[in-house]
Amino acid sequence: MRILVLTPTERENRNMLAALDKAASTVNDYTVVLCGIGKACAAASTARALCTSAEGFDMIAVVGYAASASGRRQGEVVMPSVARYHDCVIPDGFIPEMTDPYALQGCDDDIVFTGDSFVDAGIIGEVKRRFGCRRALFDMEITAVCQTAAMMGQVPVVAVKMISDVPECGDTEHSYDEFADSHTDFSVFVERLEQLAAVGR
Repeated sequence: MRILVLTPTERENRNMLAALDKAASTVNDYTVVLCGIGKACAAASTARALCTSAEGFDMIAVVGYAASASGRRQGEVVMPSVARYHDCVIPDGFIPEMTDPYALQGCDDDIVFTGDSFVDAGIIGEVKRRFGCRRALFDMEITAVCQTAAMMGQVPVVAVKMISDVPECGDTEHSYDEFADSHTDFSVFVERLEQLAAVGR
């Protein structure tokens, strides 16, 4: 498979390139792009990569760190099955592409919520109550990538995220930084993406 790998931060980009460089061989063909942080940067980078690729891509993968609701632990690698925005205050049915969930190629029973903010325990609790979910991850890019991919030919999207902080358990932005500084080996991300090729997803 030809996989477009989107990495939001320079740290995640550096770690993913190092992991691919270290891999002895890969089944997939990877193009790694630093997409930037937030919905606007992620959407623009996705559109540019899809429009400028001569051969196109079979899948888009968003990799890196993510916050989690309680129930997950720092260091766990999760491949959520659903993505949606958590910061859209829009009546249901008015703008479905903003309020409806997007299916991801992951196998874990988690929703990843995208919004333009770091989340704390209060935000996470409100989101869980509003959407009636227990397992939830939080990032600033994935749903925007899904929305762009849907507009540009329904390219499948997978998210592979390592839990960096659990705000409901007292973690803060400092916990995130400390974790990211000490967990730089992204070999597990390459392994998970290679497994997708093995099962034909």
